[in-house]
Amino acid sequence: MTATPITEPQSVTTLHERLLESERLLKETDSYAGLENLELRAADPLKYESMHTKLRSMVVSAREMARRISASPGVREVGESVVAIYTPEGDAIALSTGIMVHVHTASRFIKWMIQNGYEESPGIRPGDIFANNDAFIGTVQAPDVIITIPIFHEDELIGWVAAVAHELEVGGITPGGDVALSQERYTEGLMVCAEKVGYDDELRRDYLIRLERNLRMPIYWVLDDKAKVAACLEVRKQVRELIDEVGLDYYKRATKEFIEEGRRAQLARVRQLTVPGRYRGHTFFGHVTEGKQGVLPQGNRNWLYAIPMEMEVTRQGKLSLDFDGTNSWGYHSMNCTPAGMDGGMFVTLTQHMNFDGKVNDGAWLATDMNLPLGTWTNPDKETVATATSWALLLPAFGCFQRMLSRGFLGRGYKEEVFVGQVNSPMMEMGGESQYGGDFGIALFECAAAGSGALGIKDGLDTAYVGWNPESDMGNMEIWEQDMPMVYLGRTISPNSGGFGRYRGGSGFESLWAVTNTELLIPATSEHSSRVFDNAGMCGGYPAPTVQLHHSVKDAGIEQRAAERKPLPHSIGDNPYESDIERLTDGQTKIDEGPYLAEPLQSGDLFAHSYNGGGGYGDPLERDAGSIARDVANGYVTADAAENVYGVVVESNDNTSTVNAEATQSRRRNIHDERLANALPVSEWIEQTRSRVADGDFAPEVREMYRDSMELSPRFAGEFRNFWSLPSDYEIAKRSRR
Repeated sequence: MTATPITEPQSVTTLHERLLESERLLKETDSYAGLENLELRAADPLKYESMHTKLRSMVVSAREMARRISASPGVREVGESVVAIYTPEGDAIALSTGIMVHVHTASRFIKWMIQNGYEESPGIRPGDIFANNDAFIGTVQAPDVIITIPIFHEDELIGWVAAVAHELEVGGITPGGDVALSQERYTEGLMVCAEKVGYDDELRRDYLIRLERNLRMPIYWVLDDKAKVAACLEVRKQVRELIDEVGLDYYKRATKEFIEEGRRAQLARVRQLTVPGRYRGHTFFGHVTEGKQGVLPQGNRNWLYAIPMEMEVTRQGKLSLDFDGTNSWGYHSMNCTPAGMDGGMFVTLTQHMNFDGKVNDGAWLATDMNLPLGTWTNPDKETVATATSWALLLPAFGCFQRMLSRGFLGRGYKEEVFVGQVNSPMMEMGGESQYGGDFGIALFECAAAGSGALGIKDGLDTAYVGWNPESDMGNMEIWEQDMPMVYLGRTISPNSGGFGRYRGGSGFESLWAVTNTELLIPATSEHSSRVFDNAGMCGGYPAPTVQLHHSVKDAGIEQRAAERKPLPHSIGDNPYESDIERLTDGQTKIDEGPYLAEPLQSGDLFAHSYNGGGGYGDPLERDAGSIARDVANGYVTADAAENVYGVVVESNDNTSTVNAEATQSRRRNIHDERLANALPVSEWIEQTRSRVADGDFAPEVREMYRDSMELSPRFAGEFRNFWSLPSDYEIAKRSRR
């Protein structure tokens, strides 16, 4: 059997025309490139599968090579990189492991260049190198720098290869990569807007000079770019060798069949794993910045975001997400773009439905999202900041995961249930390095937070974040080489995993002593400090928020060490007096973040915490023996074991045992207390309605609902209908003085 070759109509000559033709075929035939049959797969499945395996091995090995070339601990230690191969029109064919969120952002970048006439000017030629970190063109945030090169066969452009790495310093208003204090684009740092940054397979010298003169620590970006170029060149070479082996016509047809197969596989998995229908979810995000140091006038307020979501699953397996009712973009760094939202959808699907290695843009083509213009998901102004877009993006797609999990439960696939992604704040810092020069760094140990619980077991402790399934915190000795601080400890944070029948994974905390510097500026990326955004499921508790930061001026660590006095290694589990307060000589200061702290210097001490994940199921149903082990290991305190889980744990001689009789009594009492305090929903609604009618809300809540109702007539109608309010009910806008 001979497969039908992929041929373009005679009138289609430019890349832009080919892209338009590809979009037309998808719209008219509901299949990628108009493919009705996977002919190559049917004719010779072994050859077909072998070719895909070769493509995937190319990108995986190229990523590993780049990790070893890169100087950045973010890439080398944590794995913040990805490599992928694309069609001439910019659709992903095969991708490596790593930060798979960027596979479709790079697709948007390539398509943007095609749509904006790059084939004519500045030209797309063999050996060219293009770069981008503009989120409105195609990436998530400024530190996500994409390098892509075209792949030519003789004189024909037959594809692209792209590599992405998360940079640790971008030259923004504050040091580091995720510039939390950005309130407009102009303060985010160095922007490379779909530029041709190299030719003849070499980065341009003037581009490298721009990096060297605009970054606090240019070595990482420069060497990461060189590592990404090396990865792309290696993949390009191997793709050419593969074409010599299988033939150009076969390569063109097979790569398009891979994408169409990915689209069909996504539809099939949705049909298999979920129940058709409409699913609704809601999450919130709170950001306390009013009056905080470093906040510019336009952003000097507290932000509370409502993120209502609706997921529709059709009988055919089409999955759609609707963000109607969410809030406006704002003068802060947490806004997102459609490219970033696409990335969030993509990385979620790779962890729940497309984990067999054959994921590509076909999965994305089988889904759809409504991102209302003017909201934080799709700003109507391209000057807004997106430096910490993960702050809102992760809670949103954590909610998406919980809606998917409800579908899995409906089908009986309890083992597929996952409570959701974890939003964990990153530590950023800069100033004077221990070597005497300027420095700026994003400390990527946050990439090993605690995961949400699963439907059948506890979440992962200190081993997960949503954007990178290969999470790792990196070796502390490596991080110490790049910042003027030494670790006094990394410790599990007790009670940081959401309580439940299966608890959420635990987060951790780091404690540092500042050394060999007269100026250290610490800052953190955004995270919700007063609103739970790492939710639980089916009775499980959310994970606690962690935005309290401990610092001590003149902590006396060196003197205490010389006198062999006890040193702090963690914050500790005493809520009334931390280990830092007990075991240092200075005055402990506790700040609520996100924040820009007072500068630190040698002799000071600083502590930062990372999140755990939400729990699953009623905590009273948790196995008592598991709780005893958690208490013994420091994951759960004895107080929480008794007051939340109803388990009385007795600790003696470094062992923890369950008092079975006391536990049975305590759990019965908690159950009785719940019944005594329970209130029928109808009564609660009736009691609360008058408050809603009077607009008796906290200022942030009032503004949140007012904004949602103004942006979304549907949300406003449902709000009025639920609370039995008149059709002309509105919430007045708060006056700004």
